[in-house]
Amino acid sequence: MLKSLEVSGFKSFAKKTELHFKSKITAIVGPNGSGKSNIAEAFRFVLGEQSMKSMRGKRGEDLIWNGSTETARSNRSRVKLVFDNSKNIFDIDFDEVIIERVVNRDGSNEYYLNSSLVRLKDVIELLSEAHIGASGHHIISQGEADKILSANIKERKEMIEDALGLKIYQYKREESQRKLLKTEENIKQVESLRREIAPHLRFLKKQVDKVERAEQLRLKLSKFYREYLKREQIYIEKSKKEIDNSKNPLTQKLEELDKSMGKAKEVLNTSRNKDQKSEELLDIENKIEKERQNKDSLYREIGKIEGEINANQKIIQKIETDQKSEDNKTVPLKEIEKLEKEISEFREISRIIQRIKDFIESHRTKSDLSTNSGQVTNLSELVSLNNNLEEKKIDMEEKIEESNIYLNKFSFEYQKIKESIEKEKNSGREAERVMFKISSEQSELRGQLNLLEAEIKRIKIIEEDWKREIQEGGVLLGTDILGFENEEILNSEEERAEQEQRRRELEKMKIRLEELGGGSGAEVTKEYRETLERDEFLEKELEDLKKSADSLEILIKELIEKLDIEFKEGIEKINKTFQEFFILMFDGGNAFLKIVKNEKKRSIISEFEDELVLRSSDEIQNEMETGEQNKIETGIDIEVSLPRKRIRGLEMLSGGERALTSIALLFALSQVNPPPFIILDETDAALDEANSKKYGDMIESLSKVSQLILITHNRETMSRAGVIYGITMGRDGSSRLLSIAFDEAVAVAK
Repeated sequence: MLKSLEVSGFKSFAKKTELHFKSKITAIVGPNGSGKSNIAEAFRFVLGEQSMKSMRGKRGEDLIWNGSTETARSNRSRVKLVFDNSKNIFDIDFDEVIIERVVNRDGSNEYYLNSSLVRLKDVIELLSEAHIGASGHHIISQGEADKILSANIKERKEMIEDALGLKIYQYKREESQRKLLKTEENIKQVESLRREIAPHLRFLKKQVDKVERAEQLRLKLSKFYREYLKREQIYIEKSKKEIDNSKNPLTQKLEELDKSMGKAKEVLNTSRNKDQKSEELLDIENKIEKERQNKDSLYREIGKIEGEINANQKIIQKIETDQKSEDNKTVPLKEIEKLEKEISEFREISRIIQRIKDFIESHRTKSDLSTNSGQVTNLSELVSLNNNLEEKKIDMEEKIEESNIYLNKFSFEYQKIKESIEKEKNSGREAERVMFKISSEQSELRGQLNLLEAEIKRIKIIEEDWKREIQEGGVLLGTDILGFENEEILNSEEERAEQEQRRRELEKMKIRLEELGGGSGAEVTKEYRETLERDEFLEKELEDLKKSADSLEILIKELIEKLDIEFKEGIEKINKTFQEFFILMFDGGNAFLKIVKNEKKRSIISEFEDELVLRSSDEIQNEMETGEQNKIETGIDIEVSLPRKRIRGLEMLSGGERALTSIALLFALSQVNPPPFIILDETDAALDEANSKKYGDMIESLSKVSQLILITHNRETMSRAGVIYGITMGRDGSSRLLSIAFDEAVAVAK
């Protein structure tokens, strides 16, 4: 349902003016020259009309308020149309559809759909689904009503096809034909281009085979790498969380036990029952505590050393791999100069090629250590550094072993004292027994914490390796490695062995990529891809043309059949309604449309000028030899007979009778595929009082299926409207709006 029309700066409407269509029938009245017909043109404008003649102008600037002595001119003209889409008359997910068009003084146009900038095509397609267009059977201006009667049979057929919504099929067929003919003109050029680039493409293909394999592997590695890093991140974070959840209560408990032990020692120190065994117990307990701290310190130091060793080992492996790779081998300049001098003396090309092959083969087997001194020095330093770290690690491990010996010794002594004291039944030994209990619990907790520390150490090594993998991935793959944190992972609860297998595969892929030369040959690859893409585009274009030719024949056949069936069915529907309206207007009589076919001779030249027809060259040649062809032209004739008169045929109708007949037919057309609204611009101007009443009856009948906007001077027509808008001309020459809402007034009166 049409809700409102808003115009601003459009023709005579200088200021923003809004019309609300709350009634099924809305009338717009006003004196000649007031600008009321500009309302109909505003509808045409916003619905996408491109013919300036239809809007009584020569250029876009003519549609913009040009100003007066009192009111400045506008820089642009804007019309906005609002529809209620609660019943989904438009295929768009909005309860309200707002279509807006703006024309600027430079002639540029802008189209908006619900405030979003769109193309004219988008607006037309949306409107056509609801049987709405910029012009046609639902916007009828004064003088246009008789067109359907005065048109020839072919033109009349086209008007009716448009009203039936069949034009879209013809447009599609013509568009397909134009596209096919255009592409056929380009086929030879495309084939010629393909022949030209084929040798160059083959040459480039050989050049980039290796680079292409490397690129494919790199793309595969990139995805694999990101998945590996993400899975590793999940595993590390999960493991840390589980360790923290296990460690925190143990650490807290151990801290409490340490405090309790301190208090127990203090109690024992101040106890009256303290004796030599008590002193020995306290002494050995302190020695154990001190040695444990020393051992923990040694373990932390070893952890740092191992981390450094692992990092260096990664670099060492990378350097060694690079040295083994053929892509990283270098040849001294002197040897190249020597080769150049040698082959310059050869006259036979085959000897030159063989000498170059021998030269390459000889250097393939050579080690590169002598030519890449900077890398070798770095490698030597790293190996030496790692050896020193390994020795330091061994020294630390020996110290840990010594610490373990001390701890075992102290634990043995502690146990002897404990057993000795526990044999005594003396109640005064309660402080020592408390210490034994605490010590036992401490030992148990430390055992559990040691296991967790080992796990922490393992996870830390994994995390350091993971961070190094991120850095290495960045060097190897660049920005492709970024965003791995957002990688979607399925089955993250997999066995660790699967990730280890993935890591081994990752290392293999990295080695293979480096052997292939990584990302070298970018320029050749770029040129090859551009050439290949062009060739593939041309090849696909040719394939599409062949498919289009096949599908077009099927489409044309289907369209012809569909048009024929729907046209005949549409004529039957129109005739039924046409007869009803005709009887209403003339109190009887008959009126109907009749499909007629006339044989017409046309020259081949004029045939080509009028329409594009797909035919073989043989057919065209045969027709051109004869110079003419016979063509069956299908059209629509109108048969009418008035009651009580011997009038048969349109030629015998008076002006008023023609007006009533054309109106009856136009209304009948509108009811076959009813548009949401119909605009009638003074189509009742030629009717007398009696016929005006009949016209009003038809309007009320038509308003049951379509919303009506009537631009009229006719009092009878006005009486059928629920809302009347009056248009007046102000002093400044701009149109002004007045309104009377009869529907609301009646409701209030009741």
